[in-house]
Amino acid sequence: MKFLPPSLSVSAIVMALCGLLSLLGCGSATPTPSVPKTSTPVPTAEAHVETSKADATRIPAVQVGASSPVGKAADAEGEHAHKPGSHGGIIIPIGTDSYHTEAIVEKGGDFRLLMLGKDESRIQEVEVQPLKAYVKAVGQPDATPVELTATPMDGDAQGKTSQFVGKLSEELRGKPLEVTIPNIRINGERFRVGFTTATETHAEEMPASLPAAEELSLYLTPKGKYTAADIEANGGVTASQKFKGILSKHNMMPKSGDRICPVTQTKANSAFTWIVDGKPYQFCCPPCVDEFVKMAKETPEQIQLPESYVK
Repeated sequence: MKFLPPSLSVSAIVMALCGLLSLLGCGSATPTPSVPKTSTPVPTAEAHVETSKADATRIPAVQVGASSPVGKAADAEGEHAHKPGSHGGIIIPIGTDSYHTEAIVEKGGDFRLLMLGKDESRIQEVEVQPLKAYVKAVGQPDATPVELTATPMDGDAQGKTSQFVGKLSEELRGKPLEVTIPNIRINGERFRVGFTTATETHAEEMPASLPAAEELSLYLTPKGKYTAADIEANGGVTASQKFKGILSKHNMMPKSGDRICPVTQTKANSAFTWIVDGKPYQFCCPPCVDEFVKMAKETPEQIQLPESYVK
């Protein structure tokens, strides 16, 4: 038996192994390419907060029903819904709720600002200063300047006031208004305030108040089902005079059995009771009394008995 030389045996074995590996793809193997990831990571709560902050910087410095310090960037909480005040006006935030004011528009044309603190139940005294408000009817292009005079109330410190009072022109009375006060100082800071006197509910559901002269004629002259006896029973005054200072709170969803306002069908308030045709009717607010008296005079056949106005 013959044996191969050791050198020839090793060479043959190496060559045989290389050939076999070549057939299996060892010599030309390429790495498998990695598959790119296509899933999007879920944003974290922190990322969401940062996005919200970035969006908030786009809010204009003065929003309807809001205010901001003069020369300072707008805050994310710059926009607020109106809330009713305890004197029948609307609460306006100043400086992102650092302070507040209650804006009151009276039938006679008086325009009042009652200064309040961060807690809206607290009076806020501010420096006596001249204020100028620029006022226009909603939807109108031109504003009218209205001087607001510091009118301190009982208890205000010397040189301080918690109230400013101005007078609206006849053409602005009884209308929803847009108001801008470019400059007011509170505790050394200056603020710019802008708001509207019309809330969504009042603008869409409630009748507007009447001008003073038209209101007097409506209430103090009998006609139709609105009689001279009714005028005497109601005290010989207008609804705005009789109910001055009483807060209107509109409940848009009366329950079964509730008395409802004959004009808006919202829940009636016994505080706003008016005599028509010798009978007591309840309403949600004084402007609705205006509408009902007008109805009693011009279309008396539409007037139903008080007990008919129940949910």
